[in-house]
Parts: sequence; C-alpha cells; structure tokens
Amino acid sequence: MRNPTTVLSILLVTAPTFLVAQESVRPDILFISIDDLNDWVGPLGGHPQAHTPNMDRLAEQGMVFTNAQAPALLCNPSRTALFTGLRPSTTGVYLNQPDWRTVDRLEGIRTIPRYFREEGYSTSGAGKLFHSSTYNTRAYFGFNDTTAWDAYYPSLDRQLPDEIRPHDRPANNNPYSPNFDWSAVTADDRAMGDGQVIAWSEQQIAKPDGPPRFTGVGIYRPHLPWYLPQEYFDLFPLDTIQLPPVIDNDLEDIPDIAIQSATTGINMPAMGLHKWVLEAGVWKEGVRAYLASIAFADAMLGRLLDALEQSGRSEHTMIVLWSDHGWHLGEKERWRKQTLWRESTRVPLIIVAPGVSQARTSTNAAVSLMDLYPTLIELAGLEEPHDLEGVSLVPLLENPDAPWDRSVVTTNGFRSHAVANERYRYIRYSDGAEELYDLLSDPNEWKNLAGTPALSTVQRELATWLPKHDEPNAARQNQ
Repeated sequence: MRNPTTVLSILLVTAPTFLVAQESVRPDILFISIDDLNDWVGPLGGHPQAHTPNMDRLAEQGMVFTNAQAPALLCNPSRTALFTGLRPSTTGVYLNQPDWRTVDRLEGIRTIPRYFREEGYSTSGAGKLFHSSTYNTRAYFGFNDTTAWDAYYPSLDRQLPDEIRPHDRPANNNPYSPNFDWSAVTADDRAMGDGQVIAWSEQQIAKPDGPPRFTGVGIYRPHLPWYLPQEYFDLFPLDTIQLPPVIDNDLEDIPDIAIQSATTGINMPAMGLHKWVLEAGVWKEGVRAYLASIAFADAMLGRLLDALEQSGRSEHTMIVLWSDHGWHLGEKERWRKQTLWRESTRVPLIIVAPGVSQARTSTNAAVSLMDLYPTLIELAGLEEPHDLEGVSLVPLLENPDAPWDRSVVTTNGFRSHAVANERYRYIRYSDGAEELYDLLSDPNEWKNLAGTPALSTVQRELATWLPKHDEPNAARQNQ
C-alpha cells in the first residue's frame, strides 16, 4: 500500500480547489451499483444497439476496466465479497442465502461503508447495495449493513421502495416465473423505484459542504422483471433488434455438470427458459426489454452525474460504477446468470479518481470487484482494516500500462471456480470437469480447449490461482 501522504500529495497537485486549503480533507466517494448489468454497454463495446450515453460520458472522465470480473454469479455472494473484501470460498457465502450478517466468519468484519463511516465520513445510501429483491419475500427487506449509514432510503432496514408493475403477471405469459417478465408500464421515471432512489440521492449529493462523503447508490434495473415506461422500449423498434451471436451445438464440448447445474430455481430451469423463448418466438422481445432496461439505468446514472456536477464537488469526488455480475440472453442456450462463462462473469467497471486516474483511459488487465475495497482505502489515504483478499488498482489508475501479472477468480458455488487473465479463461467444476477458452481468438467461448496439449502449461498456471481452501456452504451452518 502506498503511503497515505503520497496519495494526498497526488490529489493536492491536481485538485487545488479542494485540497490546498486543508490537507487533511479526504476525497468524497460516489459508489454506484447497477444490478445484473452485463458487458453490452458502450464502454465495453458490447451490444451494438445499447444506448448508454451517460456510461460513455463517465468513461470519458476516467478509466474503463475492460476485463473486470465478478467474485460470484449471484447478488448476495458477489455483493458480500465486494463489501467485506473476503472471497466466497473464504466465507462460505455462495448463494442468495444465508443473510451474510449471520455468518460466523464475517462477525466483526467492517464493510466498506461502515469502515468509511468509522473513519469520519458521512455515509448515505439508497437502493440495492447489499442483497435485496423487490419480489422475493426472503430478501424483500434485504441484508443491509445497518451499522454503516448515517442515512438510508427508503430506510435502514429496507433497501428498495415499492415498484410499479402491470396488473397481471407474468405479462409475457411465460410458464416459469412472474419475475422472468417484461412489460411497458404507464409511469413517469420519478415514480419508478429507481426514480425514487435517484431523487433522494440527488438531494444528498446537493447538500452543503461538510465532512467527506461516501454516497452509495443502487440502481435496480436491469434486474428482472423488466417493467419500464414505454419510451425506453420505443428506443428499440422490435423489427430492428439484433440477437446475440450464437452457434448451433455450442454445448457439445461442455461438461455435463455445467449444463445440469444451470438452474436458477425449482420451477425455472435455465435451459428451459431458452426453449420457451424459442417456442414462443420472443427472443427479440427479451433482448429489447433488456436493452430498454439498460437505457433506463443509464438515464438514472445521468441524473446522478448531473447532480454531482451541479454540486461543485466533482473535482474532489471519486466515482466508482460497477455491476455485481453479468447476464445471459440466449448465449449457450442460457438466460439469467449463475454460470462461469464470460457473459455471466464479466462486468462493467469504471473509476474516476481525480488527480490519480487519467481521462479516456482503459486497461484489459484482469481485475476483480474484490479489488474495490483496497483501492478506495488507498485513494483515501487510509489503512486496511483487515486482511483484504483483493489488491489495490491504484497502480493501473496511475498508469494503464503498468505491469500486471495477475489472474482473478470467480466462484459459483462450493468448489466451482473460473480463473481469468488477460487472454484466457479456465473453469474447474466441483467434480473436476474443466473448460478453457482463448478469448483472443474465441471471445464468445465457442471452443473448449481444456486438455489441449499445446495449452497444458497455460492450464496448469491458471489452476494455481484457484482457492487453496473452500469453506463449506454457510447456508447450512444454522440448519
């Protein structure tokens, strides 16, 4: 870790309006989560029809991490890992249960917002930051760290406001779930759940000067169900929709465990979803609804960025934009998340650190959301609170071409992991089955190269990054 004085000195040189007068003042942090957002966005060169002018605008201000990986493929384990700095394989939090606050291994661990609050920051949060779900009774109120915030919307013990919904669900008539659904709703942006979250957050950003601020904002879309004002669907005429690239027989070289485990609920088999999508002829409708949801989330982001610019504090505010995991829309006959393939693991990550990062830069270095905790601490000139399992990204923020000989791990349940570096992705499942992809020649992961003699050294080297210990499933510790 760099000397805190060094980091503050860097900020002093380039942000004089804020720091020259008072060297002890620390930078503000605007920490923005967008739920279930995959790599289709403009800064990642994703879907050609994605409408993300505000993400593009943010990318112009700082650094885009084009090879950022989620620590896990569901909301709870990914967000728990990010906010605590500990891997799923360390804590045993692999699924959307248990409530991470009940896990023995996490007792006494300070989450990111709690740490900054205890270090003198004013902390405010709104929307989905820790795990929660609008239509899931087990996670309706969410698993918020209620010790971390000075203020929270809608309340400390409930992260999500009420949502607008169509009268009859599912509106798309799928046979599996009322949540795998999409529909236009008659509502103004401000009436939507995210609209309420953004309106409250704008007020927090606009408050007069005071202590350094940590402002967390959780944007729920494009999380299912995709209920949006009609104007966002109108951005994407149905007859123009481009489907994601797929090939026939893509699953022929995939291990059985990868297909058998690809379910997201008792009544919702992932491959069954794609079968229904094809039979019902609604693939373009689903892609359109997801693109519309991305556009809506981007509009919410734009309001936050406008509020920050109008506040007069943007020159000394670090901005971090991230998503908890990716999303499939028919690739490998899969919808939703929870696979170790790239569409599920790769996430948008943009960091703006005034005085440290450079505008309009990017890096393909392999990084993890686990790296955000130590990065924020170093940028704020503070000391690590415990043994964090990520590493600081400050060297890359200072120099996108800095040496970075590192691979990162994504976990999907007990003893199933993917390891990614700048070129390859290696997967090992709990039964020992393997996959290996060369993303330089095969970015869609259509050819499994596991066991190829010419790549044996690559495969062995990537395997060395697998966790040395996998904690048993914490969801069973209280059963």
